Amino acid sequence: MSRMLPPDTQARRMAQPPLLPISQTIGIARLICILGIVWVHGWTGLGGDEMAALAGSAQHVMRWTVVELFGRSAVPLLSVVAGWLVAQSLVKRGPRLFLGGKARTVLLPMLLWNAIALLLVVGAGGLGLIRAPLPGDMRWLADNLLNLTRAGDINVQTSFLRDLFVCMLVAPWLVRLRSRCLLAIAGGAALWTIAGWQLLVLLRPGILLFFVTGILARRHGLAERMGALAFWRAALPFALIVPVKIWLSVHGEGIAGYHVELVATVDLLARATAALLVWRSAMALARRGIGAWLLGLERYAFFLFCSHLLFMWLLAPAVGAVTGPMGSTGWPLFFLVQPALALGFAILLARLIEVVSPAAADLLSGGRLGRQAASPAARPLAHAHWKL
Repeated sequence: MSRMLPPDTQARRMAQPPLLPISQTIGIARLICILGIVWVHGWTGLGGDEMAALAGSAQHVMRWTVVELFGRSAVPLLSVVAGWLVAQSLVKRGPRLFLGGKARTVLLPMLLWNAIALLLVVGAGGLGLIRAPLPGDMRWLADNLLNLTRAGDINVQTSFLRDLFVCMLVAPWLVRLRSRCLLAIAGGAALWTIAGWQLLVLLRPGILLFFVTGILARRHGLAERMGALAFWRAALPFALIVPVKIWLSVHGEGIAGYHVELVATVDLLARATAALLVWRSAMALARRGIGAWLLGLERYAFFLFCSHLLFMWLLAPAVGAVTGPMGSTGWPLFFLVQPALALGFAILLARLIEVVSPAAADLLSGGRLGRQAASPAARPLAHAHWKL
């Protein structure tokens, strides 16, 4: 016979049923994606001209492989996950509550983290402690706080939250459309992405493409079906497009006429197929013992997303002074462990803020940490909603 559990433990287990694999997969996929984003923004210690001088070197190839074939799958999959969750969230909440919640969990953290980055990074640069952008005019300030017409110079990653919030604004309308209308919108967003039009409504229209894909995935059960694919089937599309992407990166400029559009098309396909492979990998991890450990780390994934460029600006140069910049013998190891170091920084920072002010941790994490996350009523929902 199994050992009897105390009544309070039995009650807690009844209140918090086991997670569905799809919920676990979402959490693990978000963590993997955000770790990949850290690599995209990884510290090199070099400027543009110095980076160009290393083109074709072993370290350049290593960085290109990690960033282009892994890191850049993150935004598409995070956008798909957001669309998938929205389709459920709007069923439970009306548009007004939904949009108010997204302003608090997406828009407000973007503004707060951008303000913190400006204060710390520009301040440290002004004191001569690091190399940092100098403050500009009011348009520069607007772009660095609001990502108004472009991504900011410091927290470049928060432009994703800006575009995601724009998608949330139209989500109550999108979820009511028929699937063929959503497919038309997705096609228009794909064309917008490939053509490279700068309409400023969205800085990266591909986010709308994958956001709508997430709504469709929820409607037609695609998340479960893609997660159940044989691993080789999930990997095959990525394996087929990668050689084309590599060939274009080496020889593409010799193609006359439609080089830019062709590269953009292949890049979009590479990101989509990489997202599928990451999703399938996350599903596999969710069904293994390591899944619970990864879900524990996922609690800090949003904090990592928002804070990792503080690590890159303020702390990475100190480590880089020991390893050397890109091109030095010690840099490849530093580059490869940067996601782990940034995650450790995010966890320490989050815990410190939670101790000092749970309310501040609540605001900076969009309700994922601090006061709201600590409330007993919120705990059973922590893995059910996967706020983004």
